[in-house]
Amino acid sequence: QVQLVESGGGLVQPGGSLRLSCAASGSTFSSYTMGWYRQAPGKERELVASITTAGGRTNYADSVKGRFAISRDNAKTTVYLQMNSLYPEDTAVYYCNARRTTVGGTYDYWGQGTQVTVSA
Repeated sequence: QVQLVESGGGLVQPGGSLRLSCAASGSTFSSYTMGWYRQAPGKERELVASITTAGGRTNYADSVKGRFAISRDNAKTTVYLQMNSLYPEDTAVYYCNARRTTVGGTYDYWGQGTQVTVSA
């Protein structure tokens, strides 16, 4: 298993930036694909960005391409989400996800979430 703790959320003005961090512990961090999801009130949770185990491949939702950047530091067992040019519609609870696929199945682990509010 892996435990995930997010940090870095808060209130920011439109056009501003935030950097989210997700610290992992309890298992081999480098064996997990990491992702950031978000859930706005009344909406389903959606994938924002993901990064493969060695960080060689990233994937982004169309709505954040060119504004957000996901990265990971396997030595620090931490994944980051740099968010620039924030819009009010980016307001949501952001969740860190660790996913591992084995012959026995796919295992997902979640953090507790961190609130991001974009408002003037």
